[in-house]
Amino acid sequence: MSDNFDVVVIGGGPAGYPAAIRAGQNKLRVACIDEWKNYDGSTAFGGTCLNAGCIPSKALLESTELYHRAQTEFAAHGIRTGAVSFDVAAMQKRKAGIVKGMTGGIMQLLKAAGVTPLQGHGRLLPGRQVEFTAHDGTKKVLSARHVVLASGSVPTELKSAPFDGKHIVDSWGALEFDGVPQRLGVIGAGVIGLELGSVWKRLGAEVVVLEAMPDFLAIADQQLAREALKQFRKQGMDIRLGAKVTSARVVGGAVEVAYTDGAGAPQSLSVDRLIVCIGRRPFTQGLLAEGTGVEFDERGFIRVDHDCRTAAEGVWAVGDCVRGPMLAHKAKEEGVAVADRIAGLYAEVNYAVIPSVIYTAPEMAWVGLTEEQVKASGRAYKVGSFPFLASGRARAMEASQGFAKVVSAVDDDTILGVHIIGPMAGELIAEAVLALEYSASTEDLQRTIHAHPTLSEALHEAALAVDKRAIDMPNR
Repeated sequence: MSDNFDVVVIGGGPAGYPAAIRAGQNKLRVACIDEWKNYDGSTAFGGTCLNAGCIPSKALLESTELYHRAQTEFAAHGIRTGAVSFDVAAMQKRKAGIVKGMTGGIMQLLKAAGVTPLQGHGRLLPGRQVEFTAHDGTKKVLSARHVVLASGSVPTELKSAPFDGKHIVDSWGALEFDGVPQRLGVIGAGVIGLELGSVWKRLGAEVVVLEAMPDFLAIADQQLAREALKQFRKQGMDIRLGAKVTSARVVGGAVEVAYTDGAGAPQSLSVDRLIVCIGRRPFTQGLLAEGTGVEFDERGFIRVDHDCRTAAEGVWAVGDCVRGPMLAHKAKEEGVAVADRIAGLYAEVNYAVIPSVIYTAPEMAWVGLTEEQVKASGRAYKVGSFPFLASGRARAMEASQGFAKVVSAVDDDTILGVHIIGPMAGELIAEAVLALEYSASTEDLQRTIHAHPTLSEALHEAALAVDKRAIDMPNR
């Protein structure tokens, strides 16, 4: 194998492997280095997303949602099942099989694109040299015309509640439980905390979520956030806002958590397991040698320009290790765009139109600006919403919670933001993303024919409601 490449990608997660594949498609000589190791010591491409995040969490969310529906919903359909039970080991085996199939598929995709996959550690040296250290300790230096840094991120550890890998765990550890904890504590009511809390709550755990912020889901449209909080509490999830953890220690096999509530009063909580998911930070340990010219910002992210160029010539950075939302689809688009730019092709990532999804039940998804952001901007706006309770398809699915909401400009009717909480929100948001990508007006969406009966009609009706023209609900 030659050690000279057009492109060397360090990182094989959702930013790195698409960058490598697209560079290979562009007829460049490419190597992709990834150092991921699973708990059992096995290696795999795919990064956190495929091995310990997006994919395994969705597998468990689906399994536990089916169990929950069998318990609570089937009777309404006239389906009698008798006592329903679950097998955590079987759920975990299914999850592991899905992950193995997906990560193995990435290796095949890399090879099909002519990419040289290297499993081990990559370290950028000056002059676009990359030191590769295989898992057996052997080293070699690769030369490249371009280097793409895609090292990803890791969970942020809370000093007052350090991970011990058994009782106090991060998001990966929470996906590997071999049984259902009777009492489960979750620090952080963000995307990860809500999804993991939902998994184990459905299987019978008593779940308490401690959120330091006084507002629930502050990143989301607050009408959506209020509806979500109502639904989670209705499901029995104990969400405590303004709760700041001061300490967590294991005593007699339980985790004793001390925190202050919203009024500043000291409180305590005893749980069997504690999941800490307060966010993620860029993973750059051992990534750079001295003198590379790559710079970091004040938060530890690799500093890049709009096109993902670093301060070092020929060195790019993409995904979670750079600014912007830590989302796999954002990472993927950056990786593909950089590979095209390296090949001299046009590429652009529209950062204003990146969707967000929370895969709870009900699901939540949004794109564009929240109503609060539009109001703060001073731009005159109008709002329309439509409840899934009025959707025939949602009612037939026993999934009538939530709504679709459209926020549009008064002056030119441009759609500014779309927010959905309800069944299949993560799928429904795609239409809204396309609408915003093409700067669609509310009228464009109003005049688009939606099949009946479908969930997508809720978005259509929400757009009609913006101008008080909804058909399937009263207009106020």
